[in-house]
Amino acid sequence: MDMASSLEEGPPNPSFAMRDDNNTIRFPRSSSTKELPLSDAVCLPPRLSATTAASLSLLHHHHSQPPTPRISFASKVDAAAAAAADASAYRCISSVLKKDGQILCVAAANGLIYSGSQGNVVRVWKLPEFAECGQLKTKACMVVALQVSNDRVYAAYADCKIRVWRRTWEGVIKHVRVATVPMAGSFVRSYISGKDKMMKHLGPITSLAINTSDDILYSAAVDKTVKVWRISDFKCIETIQAHPEPINAIALADDGVLYTASDDATVRVWRRNFCSGSRPHSLTVTLPAKHSPVKTLALTYDGAVLYGGCTDGYVHYWLKGWFSGQLQYGGALPGHTHAVMCLASAGNYLVTGSADSTGRVWVRELDGLHSCVAVLQGHRGPIRCVAVFMSRVEESGEEGCTVCTGSLDGVIKMWRVRNNNTTLIRDSTLTNARSEYFELT
Repeated sequence: MDMASSLEEGPPNPSFAMRDDNNTIRFPRSSSTKELPLSDAVCLPPRLSATTAASLSLLHHHHSQPPTPRISFASKVDAAAAAAADASAYRCISSVLKKDGQILCVAAANGLIYSGSQGNVVRVWKLPEFAECGQLKTKACMVVALQVSNDRVYAAYADCKIRVWRRTWEGVIKHVRVATVPMAGSFVRSYISGKDKMMKHLGPITSLAINTSDDILYSAAVDKTVKVWRISDFKCIETIQAHPEPINAIALADDGVLYTASDDATVRVWRRNFCSGSRPHSLTVTLPAKHSPVKTLALTYDGAVLYGGCTDGYVHYWLKGWFSGQLQYGGALPGHTHAVMCLASAGNYLVTGSADSTGRVWVRELDGLHSCVAVLQGHRGPIRCVAVFMSRVEESGEEGCTVCTGSLDGVIKMWRVRNNNTTLIRDSTLTNARSEYFELT
């Protein structure tokens, strides 16, 4: 049964609250639909990485008065202009609560949105009205990752398997299940052949990526590996020992370059060499992420910018050189107070979702700077997944985007965000620069 989205009017959830000495519930962020004026907000020092915190602890034991770190505080901006920009930049157009538990993944393609949760149902939503138009059911529970490519839907479940559906458009939208990866009996055959003793992941799958030109499906898991599946027969053709720690996300560029993000606080770049035998993927470069585990990845449409959301609340990004093709660190986007759990990119828009229960919409401009045009507030739990696609605001005809957010509070929300250049929130706290990521030393 659908429930009206009146969660914003209900009482706050104590599980996401903090208590002070008087046992009164307070939230670390404003509970209104607008953020505090930047002129009145308290400038907090950046979050410490584990390495930095440990170094400061050692200094405290060896010196009675540890040196005070030098921190640059952001300058004040026009509070009225910032508040007006945030209020007019977005609106929530739909909010749906189902009895499926936490929303864990979403994917958008061809005018449809697919959502996965703790239940055994992948729900299909039709745009632009955001009406449910189908369900993909299995016996397995907990859909942890989704990918859509052409007429196929790939869903990874907590049992470390991937189910594949084919979509048809015969009058009404239908989905027919065509495969389960790995297929039954493949374990015995792989053991006898000695090529891959265990085709199935040994831990939950965290991310999927599809290379349609090479007929390849990638799956990453907490078992520290990335498996390469041939889509034509769904056979595992390679297992990449990618990281020494669990892998949280993967991203694939149009040129076939694979990016993997891990709890080891790095992003690794892999290239496929068709002449290297049974292990065609080779590591080309390792990108450090400021000692913070990387939880999610996103690429721009042209592959020129790689974003990595980290547990320190920052979104670090790397720029690809036009001539060398090498990735160089470009800076960090601040704003979130807790870990960044999901990213999505469309056009020049970047959407971030965080454990602080908010989402942020950024616009990458021609000069390479990023401006925050909206702070999406309304969820009562961490935002676990986001999807974004380009659209026009009906009332004004202005360019904008439509954002879908799924949260651990069990609610899926749809947002309309407009990009009006006159209302961009552009100041030293919301517009990035290389010097804005501080680390206490």
